Amino acid sequence: MPALLEVAAAYGFFSLRNSVLARLRARSQYDSDSPMKLVVAFIKPFKLEEVKEALSNVGITGMTVTEVKGFGRQKGHSETYRGTEYTVDFLPKVRVEVAVTDEMVTPVVDAIVKGGRTGKIGDGKVFVQTLEEVVRIRTEERGDPAV
Repeated sequence: MPALLEVAAAYGFFSLRNSVLARLRARSQYDSDSPMKLVVAFIKPFKLEEVKEALSNVGITGMTVTEVKGFGRQKGHSETYRGTEYTVDFLPKVRVEVAVTDEMVTPVVDAIVKGGRTGKIGDGKVFVQTLEEVVRIRTEERGDPAV
């Protein structure tokens, strides 16, 4: 067995392995100087343009928007189609996702609430989640510069 270890050391397997591990540790290390948050909001579809404008006014330049369906306390509603009444359980919503720095969370949440509010049931929800790491694929930038 020692001969195998000597051969592996001679070919640099251990130094290669250690350098790879060091790079992986450095990349996956959480940068506590600029913690990032993911703000996820579910809003009514017709309020999307107002939310987009409100986010633009606080300096947000990018977001992800997905059409989704769901229900909460609203529990859907009944509709009549060709004389038959049926219940619509899942209502159309829009999911807006924005990755921001810690200090931008409050202005972004306030902008979404301001732009998405109608004052009626079913206006939606906003969730804030911690992001461990953000990486821009093209440049491999990490953390705040990647957003």
